[in-house]
Amino acid sequence: MTIAVDFDGTIVRHRYPEIGPEIPFAIDTLKLLRSENHRLILWTVREGRLLDEAVEYCRRRGLDFYAVNSNYPEEKSSHAGYSRKICADLYIDDRNIGGIPDWGTIYNMIHGFGSASGTRKELRDSGFSLKKLSAFFKRTK
Repeated sequence: MTIAVDFDGTIVRHRYPEIGPEIPFAIDTLKLLRSENHRLILWTVREGRLLDEAVEYCRRRGLDFYAVNSNYPEEKSSHAGYSRKICADLYIDDRNIGGIPDWGTIYNMIHGFGSASGTRKELRDSGFSLKKLSAFFKRTK
């Protein structure tokens, strides 16, 4: 699968423009996914020096990406049909609805579903519940 991964709030805690501390198991899980032949794309709002710092932060920890803010390594903004939108099977981002689960859960979800869509049975077997989801939207006092 091609997996697009955000940086701030997903791999590291939010401290933008600085780099916050690593979120537990983020780098190790991503390295494991990469070793299983998933294509990882770093997908972040960072650019220029701040992007270089994020890429180097990961590289120093042994995590290299297939591409950075692009669909493939050779992609340039001057290419015909270039789009800032990344084409991926999965997107891992702390800004998704419900927030980001821990990295163990993310890993298990990727392997439990086997595809980006999953089936109702796979969702049910994974512990997904509309009741739990609706509880997320209830107001707290």
